[in-house]
Amino acid sequence: MDRRFRALLCAHAVSAYGNYLNLIALSLFAYEVAGGALGVGVVMAVRLSSGFVAGLAAGRISDRTGRRALMIGTDVAQAAAMTVLALSAGRTPLLLLAGAVVVMGAGHTLFTVALRSAVPVMVGQDRRREANGLLVTLRSFATVLGFASATPVIALGGYTAAFAVNAASFAVSAAALVTLRPRTDEADPGPGAAAHGGAADAGTGAADADAPKDAATDATTTWRALAAVPAVVLAMVALRGADALSSASHNVALPVLAQQTAPSQPALLMTQFWSAWAVGTLVAHQVVKRRKEQRGAAGDERGFASGTVAMSLFFVAAFTGLPGIALMLVALCAGLADGYTEIVYTSRLQAAPDRLRSRLFGASAVAETAGFTLGAVAAAAALEALPVWVVVGAFHAVAACGGLALLLFRTSVRASAPTTPEPATPTAPPAAPACTPTDSATHPATGPGDEGENPHGARTRTGPLPGA
Repeated sequence: MDRRFRALLCAHAVSAYGNYLNLIALSLFAYEVAGGALGVGVVMAVRLSSGFVAGLAAGRISDRTGRRALMIGTDVAQAAAMTVLALSAGRTPLLLLAGAVVVMGAGHTLFTVALRSAVPVMVGQDRRREANGLLVTLRSFATVLGFASATPVIALGGYTAAFAVNAASFAVSAAALVTLRPRTDEADPGPGAAAHGGAADAGTGAADADAPKDAATDATTTWRALAAVPAVVLAMVALRGADALSSASHNVALPVLAQQTAPSQPALLMTQFWSAWAVGTLVAHQVVKRRKEQRGAAGDERGFASGTVAMSLFFVAAFTGLPGIALMLVALCAGLADGYTEIVYTSRLQAAPDRLRSRLFGASAVAETAGFTLGAVAAAAALEALPVWVVVGAFHAVAACGGLALLLFRTSVRASAPTTPEPATPTAPPAAPACTPTDSATHPATGPGDEGENPHGARTRTGPLPGA
């Protein structure tokens, strides 16, 4: 893979490290500024709400500004917000904190949408799975390092040091984008390319090939563009939202479990759990690279559905009172399923035409943010009256049932796909060549770079916390 792309991902991993460090620092800081747990909840709600709104507008903003400019702008804005908090850490008013949180929530969503939709442009469609696996791998390292270093950084330098490190991490990412100048937007593909992109999705139910192009050029028809998306892909986005709702339950319940099972060292248990989860996501990249038979749209759809079911089962098992080693093993398996579903889900959405891709990821960000917000509120309320394993089991049952429904839906779509009829009689005279020079230009044969996506018909998975 291109060295510039790898360097860009490393710079992004630095900013991800700062984000995970800041996730702990900002929560503790909000508790002090707001004076209680209610204030922490309000700050989190503001951050999630700003991310939700940004997801609604992400596609339109990306079209107008360009993905690279959008990523640079969000990095600079977040670096500025963290710099302001670092300079005023000793006397930060609540209103200033809320403003910084809005910038962080919206900036994270916009950057994620722009980056994920730009990956196929930067590396090519045939390398996008490898690129997504590398993204997940580096994010896992950033998760472990961010969480592990939060306590010593805050202890040595206070919140000022934590916010300054986060600001510097965004500056590194912005500098890489400015220096490396990656190509993140396709040139205007024209009617022919748009038609080919629409045809590539026809095997799973896309309607009008020109719809993505028309919708992308009209800023008032953002959601109309999604009418051209295959129904199975929209079902995947909906399942991703249900997965986020379910994942919110184990994020909220894990501190409760840690206090109940390891009251003397709850932070250690949480660190071990998320470290094992991160190791699992690292393994996921290697699994995807070796599953050659899973390539193509149909493989991604089946992999995402089955991976979501497996992930839910492992997370439920983690809250059934397992001993230490067994808990770490189950957390690792949950991370493996989590990383696998993220890679195949992102790869499937990236198969959409370039002009539609940003809107798809914006819709995904909206679904994930809404699901996580609703799940966090509902799970916190349920934990007041029910045991942790009951709450986590009930919430993850939603994602598991959704995954099974998607598998059945995908099977029915494949079964109902038209097949090529056999010749009427075996003695019929030889037919004309199946592909004239003109036909071959219009309908190119599927090659290795197409990853098994047949343009003539059917072939014969952003959260604010890890695990979300």
